[in-house]
Parts: sequence; C-alpha cells; structure tokens
Amino acid sequence: MRREALLAGGIALLALTMAVAAAAVPGVLSEPTEDVRPSHLDVGEQYLDAHDVSGQTVTLSLSSRLTHRGGPAENVTVVTRAIDAQSGLVETTATRSLGTVEGSRDVPFTTNVTVEREGDYDIETVVYADGRRVTQRVRSVRNVGALTPAYARSSVTFHRFENTATPLRAISYRIDTVANNRTTLNVTAYLTNTGDDPEGGLTLRLRARQADSNVIADSAALSVGQIRPGRTRTVSTTLTVPDGYNYWLDGILQSDGVIVGTESAPANLDPTETLTANETRRDVGFQSGDFAERETEIERDRPEATTAGGSGPGFTVLAALVAVLVAVAALTRRDL
Repeated sequence: MRREALLAGGIALLALTMAVAAAAVPGVLSEPTEDVRPSHLDVGEQYLDAHDVSGQTVTLSLSSRLTHRGGPAENVTVVTRAIDAQSGLVETTATRSLGTVEGSRDVPFTTNVTVEREGDYDIETVVYADGRRVTQRVRSVRNVGALTPAYARSSVTFHRFENTATPLRAISYRIDTVANNRTTLNVTAYLTNTGDDPEGGLTLRLRARQADSNVIADSAALSVGQIRPGRTRTVSTTLTVPDGYNYWLDGILQSDGVIVGTESAPANLDPTETLTANETRRDVGFQSGDFAERETEIERDRPEATTAGGSGPGFTVLAALVAVLVAVAALTRRDL
C-alpha cells in the first residue's frame, strides 16, 4: 500500500506542477507550430533618370523594387553609392531606411545621388537587413557630360531633313555676287520649333570660317522672331569672303546669351579642292539602358527553422510522460 500511495502522490504532484506551469506560461503544453522560414530579399530591375542638370552637377534618380519572401526582415536599409568608373572612388552615398518588411510582396523605393556632370559612374545598390548585407546590384551610366543643362535647353533647333532622297542640310547658300576677288554668299538657316509652346527671344549668328586656317572671314548676328510649335522659320543674311577658298558656314543659336544649338555646312569656292561634310560623325549622348546590370547575392547564413516552443521554458506532452515514467521507476527501486 505504501508503494501505491507514493506513486499516487507523485502523479498528483506532477499534475499540479503542470497545471501551474500551463497557467503561468500559455502554450507550454502546445504542440510545435509550423516552421518559420527565413527572410529573403532581392533587388529588382533598376531604372535611372536624370534630374536637376546644371553646368557642374546632375542628380541621378534610381528607381527599383525590393522583392521580399519568407519571414519578416527587420531594419531593412538600402545604401546607394555612385562610384567613379575610372578611379574607383566613391563620389556620393545615399541611405534609405525601409523598416521591417513582411509578407511576400514588392516594396518600391527611389534614391537620388548627385554627381559631377562628367565621366562615367557605377551605381551600386546594397541592401542590409538588421545590419547584415544580404544582396546588391550594380548599374553603370556612361557619358554623363552629354546631358544638357537646364539653362541651355531650347525647343528650337536646326531643322533635320528626314526621308529625303537627296541629303539636305539646315544651312545652305547660293552665290550672290562675285567682284574684285571677293564672293558674296546668301546664307540661309532653317530653324524648327520642336516643342509644344511658341518660343522666341533667340539670336542666330552665322559666320564663314576658312577651312584651312579657321579664320572667320565674315559673320552676322540675326534676331529670330517667335516660332510657333511645329513650324520652321528660314533666316537669311549675306556674307562676303575672299574668293578661291573653301569655308565652313557655322550657325550658332543662342537664347539669353547661352548657346543652345550649333550647325555647320561646307561652302566650296576653291575649284581644286572640295570639302566634304563628315556624314559619319554623331553624338553618342547619354547612355544608360544599354549597359548590362550586374547582380550579386551575398551568401546568407541559413539557420535551421525554429518553433514556437523550441527555445522557451516549460514541458511538452512528451516531457510530462517521461517525467511520470522516471518517477515510477524511482519509487519501484526504492521499495525493492
């Protein structure tokens, strides 16, 4: 009887302990919940745009999306660096905090970096989660110096003749008179307003530049009246130059004292030598989308999945059963 009494008392004490623990720590007797997956972050495709272009600097606006999967990612920070492609030096750095990212979704973000308006740059985007670098992406931009500053922009340009069987230029000429070894040229320039609003207040300077010496033989400045959207205006003047030489006819378009456009055309007055315009010359201009992106994913630590009851204090059902068996075995040995 003594053995049965001790066994009953041990079981009662264990049951009382489990009841108190269940009341003090909710969920202590629950079964393990399903595994919690680690978070996973990726930087999506990036888009670059140029804002606030001045004579010395340009602000590059980088837009992208941060793709998240798995469990919550805490303290997410995006660091963007503009790195000089030649020297490797960091030109500027911008940091943006996204806080905690949860759920399977895309988080859009935009970062602006201001750089010198010259040279080439690598734009590096690095993502940190809780102080740990998890992924990065690099995009390159080239020939930033080709961007036109805001003060030098105009919707009026030298006309571009397209879809013509015969090559035509925005500056043309005809010989007006020849006398005393001097030739008077009647020079005409074609100017088109490619914008949506009327524009005026422009000045056109036409000059005859001797091809071999670059000496300006004659020049004239003309006031250009207002040009309506989508319309072309012809501006003409006469230039008198020494006979027997070849010349470049230069057109320089200015707005409020700032050069906003230039154009040149050959004038062949030397019968023994002919100037040919360089038809293959072209402006490369600002380039961004044509450069391949490089994506690097940092090696992540992959911890094993944790459970709700795996690290906290308390008993599971299996632990309670083991405790009962141990108590019974101890009492039996003691009686023997």
